[in-house]
Amino acid sequence: MLKKIAVEQLRIGMHVQRLEGKWIDHPFWKTRFMLDSTAELQRLRSSGVAECWIDPALGLDVAEVVTDVPAVTVTPPADRSPHEGGPSAAAVPKAATAVRPMAAELKEAAAICDRGREAVVAMFGEARMGKSVDAEGCLDLVDDIASSILRNPGALISLARLKTRDDYTYMHSVAVCALMLSLGRQIGMGEEQCRVAGQAGLMHDIGKALIPLEVLNKPGKLTQAEFAVIRSHPERGHTLLVEGQGATPEMLDVVLNHHERVDGTGYPARLPADKFSQLARMGAICDVYDAITSNRPYKAGWDPAESIARMASWKGQFDTGLFAAFVQSLGIYPTGSLLTLASQRVAIVAEQNPGNLVAPVVVAFFSLRAQLRIPPQRLDLAAPGCSDRIVGRHTEFAGSFGSLDELWADPDILRRRGH
Repeated sequence: MLKKIAVEQLRIGMHVQRLEGKWIDHPFWKTRFMLDSTAELQRLRSSGVAECWIDPALGLDVAEVVTDVPAVTVTPPADRSPHEGGPSAAAVPKAATAVRPMAAELKEAAAICDRGREAVVAMFGEARMGKSVDAEGCLDLVDDIASSILRNPGALISLARLKTRDDYTYMHSVAVCALMLSLGRQIGMGEEQCRVAGQAGLMHDIGKALIPLEVLNKPGKLTQAEFAVIRSHPERGHTLLVEGQGATPEMLDVVLNHHERVDGTGYPARLPADKFSQLARMGAICDVYDAITSNRPYKAGWDPAESIARMASWKGQFDTGLFAAFVQSLGIYPTGSLLTLASQRVAIVAEQNPGNLVAPVVVAFFSLRAQLRIPPQRLDLAAPGCSDRIVGRHTEFAGSFGSLDELWADPDILRRRGH
């Protein structure tokens, strides 16, 4: 059944059936189409058309998950200086098409994750022993991560999200590096600017090397005193890098300011929005996303799509333009997300389809009608002739399924990484 809605209610993933008013009053040569890009959405909203009709049978409805995702175009923050290498306001590139299949790149990504963990463990160990930190020593690792992102943006990012509770602190640094590199590419940064962003992401939590392990890995709720110790890690990390060698101004900036927030509620200095850089704002987004999607000593990680939706609801926390680009770089439904399909099956996202954020490759594994596990079926929701589609995130009794990562990643790779 068609539904009439205000243009302001439109979100990516809806199927526009008809625009209200005369055709001469709007800039679209077609009036029936799937809305699949922020640029097209922005064009519709600025067209002067007030209302339109959507077909929920062909796309998402107003009540579904995509309404939680900010639909804005990416514009450069006003305080961005030319050397930061951000995009022009007129053009933000779409995520690049993968040049290597997901399954093949996952093997290389696993090896890079292992090397990354070893490097970060060694770096933290030296800092704990009072040795100076050599920030330049991470350049080769950053280049390896960048190369993997170029070959297939989703492989290493998806794999780095899977952490054991014991190695969270170390793998978090590797994951944030990868997320910073991916976001940098999404907003049009050049190769060197992306490298700088990746270095800053890898080093962003170096101050946690000086936090007592019994506080850092405490499984229960922190006391106020313990929380104050944790909150000191940006300043401790900044001091470590200043006393060491090879730290760039950008690295020092992200280490110190990745917990600042655009509404001025962050720490350590409660900086207002115009007082910390684009790179630090990128760091804030990447740091939070990896933290809330990862298993930690005191909690299990949230579903990736659930995490995107929750972050979108935290008004005033993140730069909205950068967050929209971040969603585009990952997909509205990142790999590993649980979804409900129109066929009344539960599926897990196995791979992204570049250029189509609402139609990833999924693996259906559970029948909601029969309430039973079913043989896994891989579906490319963007493929011609595929009649199934996403109707929303699956959150009901999602925890009862157990580990499902082997549905999108090689079980041998998962075993070698302790999963």
